[in-house]
Amino acid sequence: MTRWFKHKLNELEQFSVDVIYGRRDDRAALAWSIFLHVLSWGWNFGAQLKVWLYEQRILRDQPLGCLVVVVGNLTWGGTGKTPVVEKFGRALSERGRRVAILSRGYRSRPNPLWKRALRWLYSRKEPPPKIVSDGHRVLLDSEHAGDEPYMLARNLPGVVVLVDKNRVKSGAYAIRRFGCDTLLLDDGFQYMPLKGRLNLLLVDKTNPFGNGQLIPRGILREPIKHLRRASYVFMTKSDGQRDRELEETIRAHNPTAEIIECAHVPKYLQRVNDGNERHELSHLKGRRVGAFSGIATPDSFEAFLRKFGANILYTKRFVDHYRFNSDDLDMIFEEALNAGLDYVVTTEKDAVRIDPGTKFPLPLYYLRLEIEILRGAADFNEAVDRICFPENRPAGEMVTAP
Repeated sequence: MTRWFKHKLNELEQFSVDVIYGRRDDRAALAWSIFLHVLSWGWNFGAQLKVWLYEQRILRDQPLGCLVVVVGNLTWGGTGKTPVVEKFGRALSERGRRVAILSRGYRSRPNPLWKRALRWLYSRKEPPPKIVSDGHRVLLDSEHAGDEPYMLARNLPGVVVLVDKNRVKSGAYAIRRFGCDTLLLDDGFQYMPLKGRLNLLLVDKTNPFGNGQLIPRGILREPIKHLRRASYVFMTKSDGQRDRELEETIRAHNPTAEIIECAHVPKYLQRVNDGNERHELSHLKGRRVGAFSGIATPDSFEAFLRKFGANILYTKRFVDHYRFNSDDLDMIFEEALNAGLDYVVTTEKDAVRIDPGTKFPLPLYYLRLEIEILRGAADFNEAVDRICFPENRPAGEMVTAP
């Protein structure tokens, strides 16, 4: 029954995504879009009320006495936030900062209710945050940590990664237990109890604001006018061509934020469950390839594969953050074998949701993406220096929008 319910819930979620992105135009889609539109009015009211309450100091944020950098977006999924957080975490750590990444652990498995109840009865205190990485070891898997926190912990030795919905609590814990002096809030633009000294807002250049509607009718978490809260705007997934209209929209709501344009660049293919096998992207050329993913924007992933010459003969898309079970993987590889494929490719975020002990009848790789700065700074290290170490600038140098 539980599996049937999850399946139906995933079907409804996928149907809603299709409606939001305009992929369905039948009567059922029209009726559902009207229903979602009504719900979005309530979301809009709540989002604006929360920001107003904090701006008027009716609700107050809690400073923790260290550098707090917020990385987030106005939209639901798809801006390529995790590679940016990873880049910042690595760059700050290499410059001698003791960094903790604070995540809410979206869709991570909570501790059992009985364990939480016993802890409260015993100590009458809130449980500490989950420690995904203590800076030396990865202590939780993706199911218990969440996809992004686990991926960040795996890729960032030396950086502490904590998961808790209460980022004030997890930030204080990072300072107290690990001596951290820099907190990176992953997906923290809507989290206002812990105020960032710097708010880095990501805007997907290929689909900046969706259909302009708020959740659940669209992909906006907040109205576009809340661009005003950004210290810096990172335009992600750029092809290098300037989008004057998008820049004017950003400037209309935020005349002072610096705009930095960047691209998510494919780097290599990594064999899933085999850290020793890696291939250059030229390995895709002319290959008969299958692609599957559970991300918000599968089109861009599949486009990368085609760009490097892959002949994609099979695709399978799941909803964002979908956790694959053995039946899903058996189905994928059975269909891949029937299609006569050379191998199957997925995303790095999807790969962390696959049991490390799983064996596959065909090779399975993930596509590694990294961030490159195209405009607004010479490279990512310069961007970090300009954003997080302004005291290192030569006297008289000013930050101006490009």
